[in-house]
Amino acid sequence: MPKRVLQGVVTSDACDKTVIVRVERRVMHPVYKKFITRSKKYAAHDENNVHKAGDTVRIEESRPISKRKRWVVLAEGATTSAAPAGAA
Repeated sequence: MPKRVLQGVVTSDACDKTVIVRVERRVMHPVYKKFITRSKKYAAHDENNVHKAGDTVRIEESRPISKRKRWVVLAEGATTSAAPAGAA
């Protein structure tokens, strides 16, 4: 069975090797038939502490790492791109 992959925004990077990621999804209201936004926060493992608040990342299901962490940040999900110092 494949592992689930979700995309979200980092809301907190205060912990060591952990980021809090808010994942939003759109669901239809059962009565009013309007789309509403629901969000959930996941604690994800960030081995090198490279992701900061505001980054868009992809997280993948994994084995339990701690009491709350069951997700890891994928390496290709990094959106922080620093230009080289000598680039013109």
